Amino acid sequence: MIEIPKSFWLDQHDTPFPDIGLALKNPNGLIGIGGDLSTKRLLKAYSQGIFPWYSDEEPILWYSPDPRMVITPEVFHLSKSLNKIIHSKRFSVRVNTAFVDVINHCQTINRPGQSGTWIGDDMLRAYCELHDSGYAHSYEVYEKDKLVGGLYGVALGQVFFGESMFSLVSNASKVALAYLLQKSHYRLIDCQVENPHLESLGAFKLARDLFIQHLKTFV
Repeated sequence: MIEIPKSFWLDQHDTPFPDIGLALKNPNGLIGIGGDLSTKRLLKAYSQGIFPWYSDEEPILWYSPDPRMVITPEVFHLSKSLNKIIHSKRFSVRVNTAFVDVINHCQTINRPGQSGTWIGDDMLRAYCELHDSGYAHSYEVYEKDKLVGGLYGVALGQVFFGESMFSLVSNASKVALAYLLQKSHYRLIDCQVENPHLESLGAFKLARDLFIQHLKTFV
């Protein structure tokens, strides 16, 4: 039985998040329960290194895991094969031309080993509102004018908080990530939790306190 501190319950719309140092170790990083997905609260959360992650049958759960998985332009591993694909001109990349399509694909695409998605309809609406407000962005990969991959996330200052990505054909999401890392102004890409796929591209684990220090510098 997990004992939840009273301060974790976000009973009012303006109830602040608890101090990050109180985040649980199991489940890793749980720091808040409840609240809402308003643009104001989401921006407050990301600026403090917190993000929502929950399924439809759960209340809104907020996390700040330790360590944090991140990637930077300096450590990005561009393999010879991926570099060849990028320069083949097979794919083209666009930014913020099909945000709704990207998040819909991320919500519905079948992922091996996963029984469902954490992107519920409330989450989808919230991030579309973030996009309309200029804070959420999509990177879209096209093949012959057909959307075949992409990613979306939240941007604050020089930090891009990656939320999800999808591929309908091999390497499409990698092309989107490469474009994000090589052709944007972001100094730090937040990948949230450990992911072997992203680790193969250069992502690494960063202690939460160091991650928060980076946010204070770049956001």
